Amino acid sequence: MVFLLPGAAQGEHKPGVCKTGSSGGRGGAEGGARPAAPRSPELQWPRRPGRRRRRRQQRGGDMAIVSEDDDFHHSSNSTYRSASSSLRADQEALLEKVLGHPPPGLQRPEDRFNGAYIIFFSLGIGGLLPWNFFVTAKEYWIFKLQNCSSPAPEGDPESSDILNYFESYLTIASTVPSVLCLVANFLLVNRVPVHVRVLASLTVMLTVFVVMTVLVKVDTSSWTHGFFAVTIMCMAILSSTSTIFNSSVFGMTGSFPMRNSQALISECPVLSAGGAMGGTISAVASLVDLAAASDVTDSTLVFFLTADVFLGLCIGFYLLLPRLEYARYYMRPVCPAHVFSGEEQPPQDSPNAPLVAPSHSPVPPLCPILKKTASLGFCIIYLFLITSLIFPAISTNIESLSKDSGSLWTTKFFVPLTTFLLYNFADLCGRQITAWIQVPGPRSKVLLGLVLLRTCLVPLFVFCNYHPRIHLRTVVFQSDIYPVLFISLLGLSNGYLSTLALIYGPKIVPRELAEATGVVMSFYVCVGLVLGSAGSALLMHLI
Repeated sequence: MVFLLPGAAQGEHKPGVCKTGSSGGRGGAEGGARPAAPRSPELQWPRRPGRRRRRRQQRGGDMAIVSEDDDFHHSSNSTYRSASSSLRADQEALLEKVLGHPPPGLQRPEDRFNGAYIIFFSLGIGGLLPWNFFVTAKEYWIFKLQNCSSPAPEGDPESSDILNYFESYLTIASTVPSVLCLVANFLLVNRVPVHVRVLASLTVMLTVFVVMTVLVKVDTSSWTHGFFAVTIMCMAILSSTSTIFNSSVFGMTGSFPMRNSQALISECPVLSAGGAMGGTISAVASLVDLAAASDVTDSTLVFFLTADVFLGLCIGFYLLLPRLEYARYYMRPVCPAHVFSGEEQPPQDSPNAPLVAPSHSPVPPLCPILKKTASLGFCIIYLFLITSLIFPAISTNIESLSKDSGSLWTTKFFVPLTTFLLYNFADLCGRQITAWIQVPGPRSKVLLGLVLLRTCLVPLFVFCNYHPRIHLRTVVFQSDIYPVLFISLLGLSNGYLSTLALIYGPKIVPRELAEATGVVMSFYVCVGLVLGSAGSALLMHLI
């Protein structure tokens, strides 16, 4: 903003408004060459405090505070900006408003006692806790699918197929419906409020998991195949509602500082810091149950009840979130906007057409989001393709080379420790590292190179002591230390790289598109999981 302080000889000028007028002979001589007249007698432009330096000039009885910006033109009694530079300033000011910069005088509140961070961290845990508990309870599923008493008879190939490839079926049931739910969630972003989607999905998740908890103590030996169908159906419903929940909350965190997005993502092993903690909690709970309970149904009952209680807590945490001043500040509504791409031009009939124009479309603009996130999207898809190709289908079937010794380590605790606990802990560490280190950047080719490098992990796991083996009988890595190292590398790289890619997405688009971008990023995750789970089923049959 340029202010003119009038002298005794000049008329009054309104602050913040540029006016032109004729200069006297002395004024014209002292002012030098007179610039071209502006297009209109009066131009206004938005204030951009702190953007330009100012200097004071004394001319006779007049004092002027004049900007050193080259876009300004000066005369002896007026200062104005050209029409093109004024348009650019208006566009920049509008972009600043859309991107969420606070109005002058509005202070950003602090996250007192890290309340919002803890809530997002807990929501990240709860979002995928049911999925983690389903996958981790391997001993329970084996018990239930073996007619609750004995292994499947050799003459029943269907039962053997269910037991051998149960993890693959579970993975497919958890990923395929998620893609459809993500498409639906994207269409509902501007139609259904986020709190309705979040609370409804949490309620459905809790209801379904309570049903599975009740079935723990039900004798299903007479309807094993029916129990398998019910389990797959419950997993599909849980995964679908979990996807809606995670993508909605993740999109909501796009309006918050990156620290809060990292808190949410670090909780979701499938979405990447709270989910990883959810996986770690489920793995630790499984180990405690295995060590403390002699009956697999007793340990699983406690196991599933833990998930029920935590889902109930998540509902309470989410209801508490809007009561925090810090959360209310970042959750304030933003009008949907249409973003013009580089090739698309704003309407020419309006000289002040902004780069971001209001839109009342119920569906967010998809093309600008896809264009902005294309590179990150490929990284996310490939990351989760490799991860789900290995975990849990391949990694859970890697046995200890000393299994015949009969020790608890090689029989009862080897898979829970090396596969579930170690993977989830490494994944959690990778996600937490992003709170301090965020390299490479969203446009860096190094990020893509690191993602592609993870392909080498697939043959490393295949040539560990995987069972059952039919076609590839060679075991290259003749030590239990190798699967420990490989699963640690898989979890650490998945946690770090996926969290970076996921938190970058909503930050490279305007604020009003952050939630829709979060849904798109979740869609990338599900595409990678679907491709990886389908590939894992094929890979298991090839081995």
